[in-house]
Amino acid sequence: MRNTQLPSGEQLPVLGLGTWHMGERPQKRQDEIGAIRYAIDHGMTLIDTAEMYGDGAAEALIGEALAGRRPEAFIVSKVLPHHATRQGTVVACEDSLRRLGTDYLDMYLLHWPGPVPLDETLEAFDALRRAGKIRHWGVSNFDTSDMEELLSLQGGDAVATNQVLYNLTRRGIEFDLLPWCRQRKIPVMAYSPLEQGRLLGNSALQRLAAEYSATPAQIALRWVLRDDLTIALPKAGTPDHVEQLRSALDIPLSTQDLAALDAAFPPPKRKRPLEVI
Repeated sequence: MRNTQLPSGEQLPVLGLGTWHMGERPQKRQDEIGAIRYAIDHGMTLIDTAEMYGDGAAEALIGEALAGRRPEAFIVSKVLPHHATRQGTVVACEDSLRRLGTDYLDMYLLHWPGPVPLDETLEAFDALRRAGKIRHWGVSNFDTSDMEELLSLQGGDAVATNQVLYNLTRRGIEFDLLPWCRQRKIPVMAYSPLEQGRLLGNSALQRLAAEYSATPAQIALRWVLRDDLTIALPKAGTPDHVEQLRSALDIPLSTQDLAALDAAFPPPKRKRPLEVI
């Protein structure tokens, strides 16, 4: 498994596992638990979740899957913006820890910018870190101006990541946000790197998939992982699906392949509003 690096110097795998909509259907529970355990076994140790996912159901699923294996995983969860006051952030974090069956999070994110002043949330993050309940903190769905505001605040320069929507059809961050983060060595976590499957019928993806005896999903994911500066967080609900996604790292996309994908999915030529789903 290839790694990237947090500002602290800690190494993280470039491929993790997203859990949005997991834990919500009892008939899928054992497959989803198996997927999480398979991911850990095969180097995808970053597991991403949020209090919002199934109103905590995804966190509870992860807690069950990682029972007895907590030190092997790097768990990321998120606080909802309307919970992100000084006290509300602490309460939300403690609720997430209870559902996850752990006493600490490796990373805690503000899910998106909201009505609570950022300095309140930062104070709560710092208190949680000093109490040993979180190891790192970051943000999600922050555009460049949001990141600039964040770094202007006391303690804002401790931000460890920005998790945003990024895939072949959602390339707007390449115009300014991605370069801004890379200049400051803040890794970007790409959620929905396969656009929830909607981009997989593209003819360019299908041609490359046929050439490499791969699937369009593997090609699209490998494109997101074309360097070691972006972390991808696809969802996979079975061990077989996890293995298919993990194998995307083995596909040697060439410069010509990347050019073909640029032609099919052009990069941005101007600033675009940050896209979210």
